[in-house]
Amino acid sequence: MATSLTPIEYVRSILGIMVFFVMFSISTPFIVLFLLLSFGKATNLVIKYFSPFIAYPVLWVIGIQFNVIHHSEQVEPPVIYTVNHSSTLDLLTMIALALPNVRFVAKWELQYNPLFFIVGRITGQIFIQRKKSDKAVKRLRASYKRIKKDKLSVMVAPEGSRKHPGIIGPFKKGGFRMAIDLGIPIVPIYFKGSRELSLGSSLLTKKGTINAHIHPPIETKNWQQETIDEHIKEVRAMYLKWAGVS
Repeated sequence: MATSLTPIEYVRSILGIMVFFVMFSISTPFIVLFLLLSFGKATNLVIKYFSPFIAYPVLWVIGIQFNVIHHSEQVEPPVIYTVNHSSTLDLLTMIALALPNVRFVAKWELQYNPLFFIVGRITGQIFIQRKKSDKAVKRLRASYKRIKKDKLSVMVAPEGSRKHPGIIGPFKKGGFRMAIDLGIPIVPIYFKGSRELSLGSSLLTKKGTINAHIHPPIETKNWQQETIDEHIKEVRAMYLKWAGVS
């Protein structure tokens, strides 16, 4: 993790935070209007095109070169995308991917920001209370019908929080339960570089490169809930390998 920033990097980081909220504020009324005029049918287009519109200017200002590297052909939704989470920069890189028909599993507290609340609710993001596992599971399962009907993909951070022990923290079961229940593949995404560039829990960051490695899908049709711990261990081992710690 980054431990010090140059004066220029501090300035760029502060400007990046300002640009993020400006871009988000500018986008919000257009998103609301667009969805109202389309009777909510344009949600996938909104997420696909407005997300990078918000994210890329911020990444440019703070000096981050963001690359997306596909290790297989792009898969069709629905799938469960899993991502490693160790930096606030992940908020930008996740939305910058602009993956088709994707919805994000986000922490409940993000809704305390009125802009996040409005955009998150009208675009159908999944907010969960991570510290209350029973409620989180119920919230995830309540989304199954919509995922099947609209052929949606879901992006989850199985570590649950960027604050965790080690480079890759313990994995929670929620996303893996969804994959088994719905019978859809898991597509692992590994963000390389965000941990090294990020400073603490803010958007203060060093200049550098982040590569998003989108790996081949993992079929889950033969997985069982009884053996979920073994499957989670296998997937987490991949992330440990990519992180260079095993």
